[in-house]
Amino acid sequence: MVKIEFLGPINKDNIEIDVKNLKQLKEILKKDESLKEWLELCAISLNDEMLFDENINFKDGDKICLLPPVCGG
Repeated sequence: MVKIEFLGPINKDNIEIDVKNLKQLKEILKKDESLKEWLELCAISLNDEMLFDENINFKDGDKICLLPPVCGG
């Protein structure tokens, strides 16, 4: 199981889900209409480090965060 955190204006409760990698996670989250658009915009981190490889394997207890774009200065 990995913990998924939805940060900022995504406004979703955290969930725990059994997925193997980012590609599989995206397929599952795309089924939620309220997340579809966010998945196209968000950066994703794995244990507080940016994640770019969809095939990297998750381990039990990993923390994945969806990071929406922000502006500021």
